Amino acid sequence: MREYIVAVVGASGAVGEEILRVFEEIEFPLKKMVLLASSRSAGNTMRFKGREIEILELTHDVFSEQGIEIALFSAGGSISAEFAPSAVDAGAVVIDNTSHFRMDDDIPLVVPEVNPEDIALYEAQGIIANPNCSTIQMVQTLKPLDEAFDLVRVDVSTYQATSGAGKEAMRELVDQMQDFFAFQLDESKKEAFVHQIALNVIPQIDKFTDSGYTKEEIKMVNETKKILHKNVEVSATCVRVPVLRGHSESLTLTFDSEVSAGEARDILKNAPNIIIQDAPDKSYYPMPIECVDQNETFVGRIRGDLYRNNVLHLWVVADNLRVGAATNAVRIAQKWVQMQQR
Repeated sequence: MREYIVAVVGASGAVGEEILRVFEEIEFPLKKMVLLASSRSAGNTMRFKGREIEILELTHDVFSEQGIEIALFSAGGSISAEFAPSAVDAGAVVIDNTSHFRMDDDIPLVVPEVNPEDIALYEAQGIIANPNCSTIQMVQTLKPLDEAFDLVRVDVSTYQATSGAGKEAMRELVDQMQDFFAFQLDESKKEAFVHQIALNVIPQIDKFTDSGYTKEEIKMVNETKKILHKNVEVSATCVRVPVLRGHSESLTLTFDSEVSAGEARDILKNAPNIIIQDAPDKSYYPMPIECVDQNETFVGRIRGDLYRNNVLHLWVVADNLRVGAATNAVRIAQKWVQMQQR
């Protein structure tokens, strides 16, 4: 089997670190791993598969100099905008974890469990986009139910962990809690979020648009339609909660046909990379604390509506750094490699 030279752009960030961990856990035809980051991190080392690898500075020439064939970007939209074309020009396929390319008509937006066939469209621009973290776990759940019952509307409220805003946001939560117990919370810094996150929930992720929805909420609307190739109605309310890792979502799904909780449960049991945790009488349901470091999406609290036989309610939890970012990107790379070997 042919082996590939892979680069992780933004290797020292939270998602970059997680991408390396996922690669360590899977069988992948890896010839060489190249770590790229800004000049601030260049020269430092990171441990990968038992050895230290030096981080190289991200430049426009490094992709050709290193012979990179697959480049996974997770360093921010402006970095992807500037450097992804250079990677493509050097012959690499880019798998981008930022929002920059997601809604470009010529660039596929892929969740391998949902629309793997779209990966073939990468040739137009040489780039495959990774969806938003909250969108990924949701569409993994929506796809098999849509195929069975014809989905017409999604109403979703998210409970998103601080890690979705990066390492500094996680640290801010921890620092604020320490300051609380030291009776110094009033003096605690508030930089990662517009309000205190400790002991609080913030019904705002990203900036508000003229519609009254935030950019994060609009992402879920537009990305869901693009991934499912369906003009389904979506309304989202995205909330930041004082959790370090693991996004939770409350979904209300409306279908064009009658649906039962039992049927939905059986369908989701057989869906790829979904695990059912649904025994409420035993207090058994998905929680973010138990999804950390897991590569699956967990679904529970599956129940029919009290008034309408075409409405379903459920609770979905996944590790946002894995399922919502790193794992999805690596799975795209795996699918792309399989396509090259056909």
